[in-house]
Amino acid sequence: MKKQIAPSILSADFAKLGEEILAVEKAGADLIHIDIMDGHFVPNLTMGPPLVQSIRKITKLPLDCHLMIENPEKFIGAFKDAGADWISVHIETCNLAQVLPAIKKLGCKAGAVINPPTPLEKILPFCRLADFILVMTVNPGFGGQSTVDGTLEKIAALKKFLVAKNLNIPIEVDGGVKTENIAEFAKAGADIFVSGSGIFHTKDYAKTIQQIKTII
Repeated sequence: MKKQIAPSILSADFAKLGEEILAVEKAGADLIHIDIMDGHFVPNLTMGPPLVQSIRKITKLPLDCHLMIENPEKFIGAFKDAGADWISVHIETCNLAQVLPAIKKLGCKAGAVINPPTPLEKILPFCRLADFILVMTVNPGFGGQSTVDGTLEKIAALKKFLVAKNLNIPIEVDGGVKTENIAEFAKAGADIFVSGSGIFHTKDYAKTIQQIKTII
């Protein structure tokens, strides 16, 4: 399964966001990860469909929209219309059995997300409905956090389950992913690596992304 790098624009310089996105695209990014936060499910407010629409105009890379919001089913259509290619929703906020098929029906890849405190067993029955599984390696809400203990074991257990069930579904990881620890996530079974400050807070995006790809 191809390994992919998804810079998270939450850590980009919003004063020159367009330039930042073009820079990581040129540097070798595979996706653009966009964190959508509502101030309710997570203690922070970020961006919405209008910004996604603006981003769509400047990049050809797939837009990976991570909905850290309550009642995501009410907004998936708006994000699809804005240009999202991938839409992921949390098991903690919705009925995945209903929302994942609804995302696919819109023509987007559907992702199921699980937070660190949520037992892995909760999401396993819904894996077949997802195009990818996003394992949060920090408690969502803010960038620049350190990885929560136990997440590597959760990734490894999920990978073991998917292999046992013959499910060719990639695992995405988000939170505290940097060059210093990305090998551990890859070894545990991750396929898609979201990195915010690990890329945008470095001086040379191309050098950082190339280093990450060499490691994984």
